Amino acid sequence: MNTIKRYGFVAGSALLLAALPLTSQAAKQAASAAAAAPAAVDAGAVAALERMGAALRALKQFTLVSDATTEVVLDSGQKIELDSRVNYQVQPPRHLFVDMDSARTHRQLFYDGKTMTLYSPRLKYYASVDDVDATLSELAGKLWTEYGIDLPLADLFQWGSATPPHNVLTSAVHVGTASVDGAAVDQYAFRQPDVDWQLWIGQDDHLPRRIVIISQDDAALPAYTARLKWDVRAPINQASFTFTPPQGAARIGILVVDAVAMQPGEK
Repeated sequence: MNTIKRYGFVAGSALLLAALPLTSQAAKQAASAAAAAPAAVDAGAVAALERMGAALRALKQFTLVSDATTEVVLDSGQKIELDSRVNYQVQPPRHLFVDMDSARTHRQLFYDGKTMTLYSPRLKYYASVDDVDATLSELAGKLWTEYGIDLPLADLFQWGSATPPHNVLTSAVHVGTASVDGAAVDQYAFRQPDVDWQLWIGQDDHLPRRIVIISQDDAALPAYTARLKWDVRAPINQASFTFTPPQGAARIGILVVDAVAMQPGEK
């Protein structure tokens, strides 16, 4: 699983606005940070990722809302922006519900530790896989490699796992301090092959509050931005993780990865 590489993040089209213009003060902070850190990978920035991973691993449960914008490049070279919202309910290490909604597609993913179900509320089709028996990190990889489904914000599960992928980084720098939705954060910029990405990490809880991902393997440099809102205290109903077919819903097979193809205009 390539960490951060798959910047779309909405199942089937994947579960990830260019970065906001830097103020003059932020630009000075970025330049100062770059000058003060001649090494390509700053140890402090990597340590911030490790603290974020530890904070994610410490969560007993959480709900998460991600409001995201994905840039899509047309054949003409023009960029358009597609908005989406993802709602997560999670109880690590093996319970997950994801609602992925946009103007074009609506998908829900249920996982109760054994059975994974992907459901389309608009089409009323669902596909289930039994005996998955995987942690959330393992599930994210399995969905991508076996079924071509990119779990929204899947990389959070990788950084929150016991073996975060530090070795992929070619550059890491602390840009400076900022505020996201009223919370004090530290902004970091990272690079790995073909991808630039930024994280705004809460100073108090070390949870990611904003993420920007730019694909470098496309000359148009399409970007993905997501703003993350966490709730680690709200109770979660256990029934949320188990799919119960609504009246009129029909079960279909799930395609293996080499057969997956999204049809134009699919809802």
